[in-house]
Amino acid sequence: MTATALTTDERLLRTSPLRRLLGRPELGSVVGALAVFLFFALVADSFVRAAGLSTVLYAASTIGIMAVPVALLMIGGEFDLSAGVMVTSSALISSMFSYQLTANVWVGVGVSLLVTLAIGFFNGFMLTRTGLPSFIITLGTFLMLTGMNLGFTKLISGTVSTKTIADMEGFASARAVFASVLTVGGVDFKITILWWLGLVALASWILLRTRVGNWIFAVGGGKEAARAVGVPVDRTRIGLFMGVSVAAWIAGQHLLFSFDVVQSGEGVGKELTYIIAAVIGGCLITGGYGSAIGSAVGALIFGMTDKGIVFAEWNPDWFKFFLGAMLLLATLLNAWVRKRAEATK
Repeated sequence: MTATALTTDERLLRTSPLRRLLGRPELGSVVGALAVFLFFALVADSFVRAAGLSTVLYAASTIGIMAVPVALLMIGGEFDLSAGVMVTSSALISSMFSYQLTANVWVGVGVSLLVTLAIGFFNGFMLTRTGLPSFIITLGTFLMLTGMNLGFTKLISGTVSTKTIADMEGFASARAVFASVLTVGGVDFKITILWWLGLVALASWILLRTRVGNWIFAVGGGKEAARAVGVPVDRTRIGLFMGVSVAAWIAGQHLLFSFDVVQSGEGVGKELTYIIAAVIGGCLITGGYGSAIGSAVGALIFGMTDKGIVFAEWNPDWFKFFLGAMLLLATLLNAWVRKRAEATK
């Protein structure tokens, strides 16, 4: 190879900081998050107080825990419409299994993890074996779980909610893991914030520092091309669905141990919230592009808007309007950022 060829090989060219910045999927969402923060900081004094920020972070964490694996799944080119009701299923299984067997609640938590992982495996296995779109597969799972949540709860407990398990052995320790409150500087923070940040760090490491991360981007960019170069496409997609299951289990245990009882109809519609957070964070609907950090910023925007409207004492009916507007603006901004990044190459 000649010296001229070496100097013109784009893999050997140095990338400027501006190009690297413009190439980040979460850039648009970070700009949007700063704008939302400044807006509510100006219109609501309580928004920037420590207690207010704690409330915002908690709201963001309950969404962000699920938005992280949903973002990875979208980067891999797939969707999971069952993610919202799977959270409720996880909580119901833990509660009813523990109550009916009068066992230590940790037994119910363990069984819930196994069953939830099985649901994720089912979604991924059906996707790889049938060739149907993940939209159809997980829509079917969504409907089945919705019916099972209500049907089994009414069959076992006689009502649409579970029985209390607060007096059972292991409840206090499980609550400490999944629903405790940490006090820092006199301000209370829910432990879900730590779960959320931990998942973001883990997912970012997987995407950017491991071979599996390369597989996820490759599968999202083109399954057949990825398979042709030796990427285990089926295993990668099944693993991504099971990752959503793990997060659903964590969120479900938080739901259970925060409120002691679970309503069987909860979770419907939440799957769109997780997808919106991922899209606002820079993930493309078509797959192959996005980041875990972006999903966290998207969840933060969601939490700031949700609680900012309350702090500003506005009619909460406007929340969906602001959310829709942010979704469109974030998508347009992300598209503009990508075009600028490509123009600088």
